Amino acid sequence: MRHLPGTLLNDIMATELKELEREFLPGAAGREQPNGHGGNSRDGGSKTALALVKTENGRAAGTENGQGHALSLSSKARAATVQPEIPASELGAFEARGWRGWLRTFEIVRVLGTMALYLFLNDYDVRYKFTRRMAERRREEARARGRVALFQEWSRDVDRHALDKLIRLVRLSVFRGGEGTEGKEARLRKQSVWLRKNLIALGPTFIKIGQSLGTRADLLPLPYVKELSTLQDQVPPFPTAEAYACVERELGVSLQEAFAEIDAEPIAAASLGQVYRARLHTGQEVAVKVQRPDLRETLQFDISVLQRIVRFISRFPAATENADWEGMLREFRETVAEEIDYVREGRNAERFRQNFRDWKPVYVPRIYWTHTTTRVLTMEFIRGTKVVDIEGLQARRISPVKVNRLLVHAYLKQLLEDGFFHADPHPGNLLVMDSGHLVFLDFGMTGRIAPQLQSQMIDAFFHVVGRDVQGLAQDLINLKFLKPGVDPDKVRPVVEGLFQHYLNLKLGEVNFKELTYDLAEVMYDYPFRLPSNFTYIIRALMTLEGIGLVTDPEFSFFDTAKPFAKEFMLKREGKHFRRLIVDKITGRDNAEGRIEWGKMWKLAKMAAKMYLEK
Repeated sequence: MRHLPGTLLNDIMATELKELEREFLPGAAGREQPNGHGGNSRDGGSKTALALVKTENGRAAGTENGQGHALSLSSKARAATVQPEIPASELGAFEARGWRGWLRTFEIVRVLGTMALYLFLNDYDVRYKFTRRMAERRREEARARGRVALFQEWSRDVDRHALDKLIRLVRLSVFRGGEGTEGKEARLRKQSVWLRKNLIALGPTFIKIGQSLGTRADLLPLPYVKELSTLQDQVPPFPTAEAYACVERELGVSLQEAFAEIDAEPIAAASLGQVYRARLHTGQEVAVKVQRPDLRETLQFDISVLQRIVRFISRFPAATENADWEGMLREFRETVAEEIDYVREGRNAERFRQNFRDWKPVYVPRIYWTHTTTRVLTMEFIRGTKVVDIEGLQARRISPVKVNRLLVHAYLKQLLEDGFFHADPHPGNLLVMDSGHLVFLDFGMTGRIAPQLQSQMIDAFFHVVGRDVQGLAQDLINLKFLKPGVDPDKVRPVVEGLFQHYLNLKLGEVNFKELTYDLAEVMYDYPFRLPSNFTYIIRALMTLEGIGLVTDPEFSFFDTAKPFAKEFMLKREGKHFRRLIVDKITGRDNAEGRIEWGKMWKLAKMAAKMYLEK
């Protein structure tokens, strides 16, 4: 029995991979993966999305497999492949720009301040109801303390009432009426267009921030989310002459020496760069991503401004109590620093390809290292259909539901097994080739998960699936969603009560604004916060569920993921137990490596049940 989890899991995983291959690659048994062109487009591109249509990120390396053009980079080009990180310090950022720096700072503060004002005024009625509930609660508490405390609370209530009148007057002035349902929708659409245009005007850093906000229906009104989502592939390009000059400078040779042909116009433009279709002298069709001019300097200055803003906000505890703004900005800075290093992006792609080497239904484009530096990335050109293009997939006799199932399976592998995941899974970065392969693109934004965090996430996942609110409450504590020093025994009953209601809903059914203010009453007493290391995990999962709901209105992420998560848990825990048993037999075990026989028995029963269900 002790060998059951590991042995059965090998059979389970082998069977599952064969089943995936049969479902997604009909007639592909015994056939090699595509040689790099990834199938032919039937309609010349009108119904297809092109490889690297979203050019957001940047990491990379590895070695070329011999298919690339034998181009020798000059020493100058090779030296350009080593770049320092974006520094965290602000020193010199403002001095270098002089009055222009202060003017840009004013523009940044103006746009972000106006956005914050709009959001505050849009949600003010909900906030006011919450404030009234809290005021009534404080009056009750003051009544128990005596007349003086009650008078003090009454005087504060007078101040709050006066502030409420002032805010409503400001809202009337800013919005100029339009308080009905139709007026509110029109107002939100107008605000979202204003925000998109102003973020584009601020440049790459804020386009990138806008793209992130465009996936956060939990933070922004739906019209904002829809409008900001256009920033994924509708960003104004920079001049092609500048892009060509960058390619020649980075590769150290002329454009004609580097490529047999290259398009005169980009096929896509995004926040950090833009992409051109080209062909190598050896015949391979490639996508060439070129970084925007002066990008590093722009990012460095903008992040220094944001650091000042965050430092100012941190003076007000109420603004930072439930979000680790400094941690989020630090993670953004580190992630963007990696995104603008295209060598790192190539390394990420190679690592991703290696992790999925046994998964034939998943395909990762090849990197051509002879034509890649920190500012220029050349990779295999892929034609395919976006994962949310239902009609396009059906026209190619590909099941959107099966594609979504494969996507969820692949992400669980990344999160729970590999500890290395694609952190930007929006539809432009996920294509389906005519052959049925699911293609991942754009590996600049990736995340890493430590083994301990993986184990905690697996526990939390099964507590969600099993509706175990008590276990889930403990998970929130273990995963540091509570500030250090909080008494978990006081928090646990409140969390259990909230999840008792919300665990019965799909994410798509949750009204995030209502949830925010339901949780706000809890947060009034108990300081919950989003850990910075969960920023990209949660973003990726919410984006995945959004894709799933497009392909299948009845989609439930947890229901779809449950059988796959069991497989990964069995594989992980099976290895762990086998190692403990070997250590015990060889006398190398210690107090920290005690075998939990009860847990092992449960895993063995789960493995047996899954095996019999096959």
